[in-house]
Amino acid sequence: MASRRSLVRRAAALATAATAATVLAACGSSSDSSSSSPAPGHSGHDMGAMHPSGTASAGSHDPQDVSFAQGMIPHHRQAVAMADMAASRAKSQQVKDLAAKIEKAQDPEIDTMSGWLKAWGAKVPGAGKSGMESMPGMDHSASPMPGMMSDDDMGKLKGLSGDAFDMAFLQMMISHHRGAIEMAKTEQAKGAYGPAKTMAKSIVTSQSAEITEMNKMLGKQ
Repeated sequence: MASRRSLVRRAAALATAATAATVLAACGSSSDSSSSSPAPGHSGHDMGAMHPSGTASAGSHDPQDVSFAQGMIPHHRQAVAMADMAASRAKSQQVKDLAAKIEKAQDPEIDTMSGWLKAWGAKVPGAGKSGMESMPGMDHSASPMPGMMSDDDMGKLKGLSGDAFDMAFLQMMISHHRGAIEMAKTEQAKGAYGPAKTMAKSIVTSQSAEITEMNKMLGKQ
């Protein structure tokens, strides 16, 4: 009987020891876990530090970049509005093809520049029928920026068709392109934002080529 009680006590002691070992192990694991918890925190901090550096390049712009985008958006919109007229009013297929090319090139650039302005917290010019209404307080009877057509110019173009439209469209678009090139060269010289300067360079190259093409259509070259 005594030996049986001894066995029971020994078993109870072993069970208690096992429980204590489990508790200690759990405490050790918890301690290890809490000591390692700063690692995810550091990782998260590092990730957070990456975001400012990631947006720094997008934010490294100057007032000229903002001015370029805010001016070129309505300028492009007006060119697209002029190009839209060509589909139903132009007689020459060359003029129609050129207009389609202009629209295809400038529509995406409008979206891109609008995205820049939003990212910079700057005002995106509102869309107007002729590109003129997007500039508040502007005298619509005069050209607000290089190469921009007045409302009267746009109205006259809209009232033309056939050969008369082709002639007026080419003359106006040459002037319009020259204005865009002037604006783009200013951005190249004074801007700070890489993608904007790259777009400006592309505008100078592509629109200079289109001016040459339009002059040939007018028989000037």
